[in-house]
Amino acid sequence: MSGLDSTPGGLPVIDMASLFDASRTTERAQVAREVELACRDSGFFYVTGHGVSGEQFARLEQESRRFFALSRAAKEAIAMSRGGVAWRGWFPLGGELTSGRPDRKEGLYLGTELGSEHPRVKAGWPLHGANLWPSEVPELRSAVLDYMAACTRAGHALMEGIALSLGLEADYFQRHYTADPTVLFRVFHYPAEPETSEARWGVGEHTDYGLLTLLAQDEHGGLQVKTPRGWVEAPPVPGTLVCNVGDMLDRMTGGWYRSTPHRVKNVSGKSRLSFPLFFDPDFVAEVQPLPRASGVDVDADRSRRWDGASVHAYRGTYGDYLLGKVSKVFPELGRRVL
Repeated sequence: MSGLDSTPGGLPVIDMASLFDASRTTERAQVAREVELACRDSGFFYVTGHGVSGEQFARLEQESRRFFALSRAAKEAIAMSRGGVAWRGWFPLGGELTSGRPDRKEGLYLGTELGSEHPRVKAGWPLHGANLWPSEVPELRSAVLDYMAACTRAGHALMEGIALSLGLEADYFQRHYTADPTVLFRVFHYPAEPETSEARWGVGEHTDYGLLTLLAQDEHGGLQVKTPRGWVEAPPVPGTLVCNVGDMLDRMTGGWYRSTPHRVKNVSGKSRLSFPLFFDPDFVAEVQPLPRASGVDVDADRSRRWDGASVHAYRGTYGDYLLGKVSKVFPELGRRVL
């Protein structure tokens, strides 16, 4: 438990433990109210009681640091170009673009581990397949998969809280969108910037694509959130995960819950690690407005958005939306494998 009601930046801290127990109806209703307030305000909040242990996070951080300390040649052995349509593996500093500009980070793209016998892998579906693991750090595999399993469980529970916050049955998203969710996971390393240089954006302003992001960060801050009161820091709070609304939840709710722009600049003087898990709709799900969602003025919505693109104008599956986005993040890789 953090013992906090909110962070120094004013983002709320919510104890989500009761969402794992359907019999705790009163407590779950209270969590739902807190989630609604957070999603209506900034679209960002912290959670405690999420079920991811300190030991799981410590192992993940330790093995990730070991990986990023490897030589470039060792990391290139699992480069994303070797992952094919599964879109998994390592990318170098500056290898990922946000709004066409290189980010000041390197990272590992990971996701649900699917073997060659899985029907979607056999059919050659993009973003489905096996992860690439470094032979020099064999412990990374179990650390990542254990963490992902715990964080995915938290994602399912949080979506129950979000359903309740919207006046829906708790299992609404499970029945319609997340029985087989698209779960993607990233390990990002933001290098320390020289003291003599002006720190650059580790990640520029953007929104996330799917339903819900669950983020763990090390002790070095850098995350900033664009709230109605302006840009605020989202500092590390021990024992918490940072959660935020993605584009698809914005679309489903008719903008009642908005996907919030955020960005990262590492000014700590230390190398920084962050671990976002994206808990998103099934790849083949066609995302529709919720039954109670009101209509949206698409032109007005577009004019307010950081990239000038309204999610409410989109028609199609989540997979197609996701592919359109990631091919802009890695345009060269996209041309080769998609």
